Amino acid sequence: MTFFVSFAADILVAVLLVATIASSVRLSQRISKLKADEAALRTTIGDLVVASATAERAIAGLRATLDECDRTLAERLGTAERYSTDLAAHVAAGESVIARIAAIVGQARPPAVPVTPAPTTAAPRSVSTETAGGNGERVGAALAAAQALSERALDRLRAKAA
Repeated sequence: MTFFVSFAADILVAVLLVATIASSVRLSQRISKLKADEAALRTTIGDLVVASATAERAIAGLRATLDECDRTLAERLGTAERYSTDLAAHVAAGESVIARIAAIVGQARPPAVPVTPAPTTAAPRSVSTETAGGNGERVGAALAAAQALSERALDRLRAKAA
């Protein structure tokens, strides 16, 4: 019976060895897959490290740009406030000047006197060169100038009356 027990033990050990070998082969295949996955994972981690470094540089650049924009905006707002203050002062000064001009005009304007327009006379006769002799052109020019001056004077009187 020891032979059977020893034979059964050897068979059991052989079966266990076959199971161990099969298990080792499967475990070796899994380890190979894990090593392949590890290489892919290392590549992915490397890419992530590069991407995060790039993102950090981009963030630093954006912060610098934001600081510059903030500084520029603050300068422009300050300039705009100064211009606004200057413009308000100029508007106030302009209104003051207009008020003074209005007061001066109000004081300088004489009381309204009704002016009756002068009766218009017939159109001036033109002097011919035949009746005036050689001075006909001079007399005509003087007559035209006198008429223009009288029209201007009449316009001034009407303007003062208004």
